[in-house]
Amino acid sequence: MSTKYKALEIEKAYFLTITTVGWVNVFTRFAQKEVIISSLKHCQMNKGLTLFSFCLMHSHLHLFCRADGNFTLSEIMRDFKKFTSKKIIETILDEPESRRKWILEYFQKSCEHLKRPQTFKVWQDGYHAEEIFSNKWIKEKINYIHQNPVVEKIVTAPEHYYYSSARNYAGLDAPLDIVLALDGWDNHRI
Repeated sequence: MSTKYKALEIEKAYFLTITTVGWVNVFTRFAQKEVIISSLKHCQMNKGLTLFSFCLMHSHLHLFCRADGNFTLSEIMRDFKKFTSKKIIETILDEPESRRKWILEYFQKSCEHLKRPQTFKVWQDGYHAEEIFSNKWIKEKINYIHQNPVVEKIVTAPEHYYYSSARNYAGLDAPLDIVLALDGWDNHRI
């Protein structure tokens, strides 16, 4: 597998995007959103994930983050995707979901080509990672992350979208604690 878009170095910050297979809108229900939020909290508390910015959209997740523990971001994302895949399937099976049959069939069909046996495939293979390297780029990526729900016309202002760190930057309550990325960025320490 190519390492072009992999986050392999500890203590370097990256802009990551992970996406559901077929861009399926999985994160439209509270239970699925909470799977992602609680899993990110677990990664923060137990795996050394430092978040500077995030936005959970209906079919994908953007993160501006860094690994500050014993795990690389690649290892954290691997475990995150594996765990959340199982939990997302559980919520689809256990919670009210009008699209249950269609989504489960899609996730089953998505693993027919895999060499190792798997029942459901929720996330696309890999993830897109770009190393953060300048203050200008930080501002650009944070703006991109926070503008996602505005561009999709879910909200009219970034801080109105609950599942985004735009709320943290606006001083509002938010589902995750983050480290604010301010001027004077140093890729090894904020």
